[in-house]
Amino acid sequence: MLIAALYLSLGGLYLLIIPGMTYFYLQKRWYVASSIERTLMYFLVFFFFPGLLLLSPFLNFRPKRREVRS
Repeated sequence: MLIAALYLSLGGLYLLIIPGMTYFYLQKRWYVASSIERTLMYFLVFFFFPGLLLLSPFLNFRPKRREVRS
């Protein structure tokens, strides 16, 4: 039973928790990151791609609507 709980917790961490934190981090730092930080971002996307793909239909990070004054 302990092994099953360990597999379940590590799977949830790999597929849900860390990719969710990666999405939040990418949203906050994408336009202001240095080249070394951008390399880290690319590594995180490569490493946690299955979880990012699993979460992608439920997350929306499109830019906010601009207000046009006339």
